Amino acid sequence: MANDSAELRFPGKDPISLPILEGTLGPQVIDVSDLARHDLFTFDPGFQSTAACSSKITFIDGDKGILLHRGYPIATLAERSDYLEVCYLLLNGELPNKVQKDDFVSNIRHHTMLHEQLSSFFNGFPRNSHPMAILCGVVGALSAFYHDSLEIKNPAHRELAALRLIAKMPTIAAMAYKYSLGQPFVYPKNSLNYAENFLHMMFSLPAEPDTPNPVIAAAMDKIFLLHADHEQNASTSTVRLAGSSGANPFACISAGIAALWGPAHGGANEAVINMLTEIGDVSRISQYIARAKDKNDSFRLMGFGHRVYKNFDPRAKVMRQTCHEVMEALQIHDNPLFKLALKLEEIALQDPYFIEKKLYPNVDFYSGIILKAIGIPTNMFTVIFAMARTVGWITHWNEMLGSPELKIGRPRQLYTGTLERAFVPLEQRN
Repeated sequence: MANDSAELRFPGKDPISLPILEGTLGPQVIDVSDLARHDLFTFDPGFQSTAACSSKITFIDGDKGILLHRGYPIATLAERSDYLEVCYLLLNGELPNKVQKDDFVSNIRHHTMLHEQLSSFFNGFPRNSHPMAILCGVVGALSAFYHDSLEIKNPAHRELAALRLIAKMPTIAAMAYKYSLGQPFVYPKNSLNYAENFLHMMFSLPAEPDTPNPVIAAAMDKIFLLHADHEQNASTSTVRLAGSSGANPFACISAGIAALWGPAHGGANEAVINMLTEIGDVSRISQYIARAKDKNDSFRLMGFGHRVYKNFDPRAKVMRQTCHEVMEALQIHDNPLFKLALKLEEIALQDPYFIEKKLYPNVDFYSGIILKAIGIPTNMFTVIFAMARTVGWITHWNEMLGSPELKIGRPRQLYTGTLERAFVPLEQRN
């Protein structure tokens, strides 16, 4: 809602009035959409000062360490809810009553299986393929199997696509892992909950069925819940941009997976484990802390600080407790890697340098440790992130398609190339 306006004065042009928009939370936003009519554009690399859309889904205040989903604090949801209930909340705007939740969970269970032809699609990948490559390909291929839900202007089709994606993503992820091992695929077991089912498909064998540890399953559900959505990040923005062209939902989510694959976005928890492995021993921590403080050293402590949160990541507080519960349940305190992680955490929470710079352990620090403890290989970490974030992506895609503001994304540029030149025939060029 525009309550006031700003005035832009530009040499050689009349003053331009720009509406100032007010959201329900967050800073004021200057609407610059009319500048193109005056042959002017803004320049904002990384879109750090640009709101590309309006949204009612998630709110973040990085300075205060606030993360809200549909108005509910993330810590409250993590303590009192579960992943599928948060999925319903994100998709529908309200928490479900018991009947609504039961129906939603039942619908998810109904769609967990993959088409058998799609299962054979995995055989086209080398066994040593990165599971994110497989995830991109298989999710994109879903559009070839579900022509009945590709009418993006049909709300019922959009809802069905959302259910299918949320339900099938754990099955696809577990299949990617099993395929890399040469083990047979394990089908979903609908008597299990969402997190239990994923762990079942990951670690069971036909000859040796696995019963998921309830502490591990609860931790897995927390990881899913804490990664369900995070406002207009790189992958969510990618999904919105792809969707603005009218692309089908499976193609859009595949695009989001590709964006998440980047190490600067979804690979942070994998980088934490790689860093801990490099440090190697508690006795070497002080050496690496000194390197992290040295401006001339390229080494950075992974899993500390956050681009958005200038305070403690609210998700990290929940994940920290879960991390300690998992290590207690598995009795792995003496594992060198985990001893190292705990010592590094202790130092970072007490060292004046880290406190002054607000380099607190973030959600990636703890989630990486949990996933490693569970026995999930590091190349699957980003896959699990993608599984969890699928509901956020499809919710934003759905919101965008229902918005009257929808336009195909078409950023402008600041051209710094050469001026127009005369073409010189090949035989005349030096």
